Amino acid sequence: MADKKAAPLPASSGGLMRFFEDETKGFKIDPKIVMSIPIALIAVSWIIDSFLAP
Repeated sequence: MADKKAAPLPASSGGLMRFFEDETKGFKIDPKIVMSIPIALIAVSWIIDSFLAP
């Protein structure tokens, strides 16, 4: 069973799975944080716009 995991990927995948399996150096950020920051900025800008609108 261990041989199946070490087997090369089929040619049709183009090596994309190997690319995404590689670990890179750098910061690891949770996707929830990445999505919540722009949403929070949009919400804050709407709130500021609604209170400061003439």
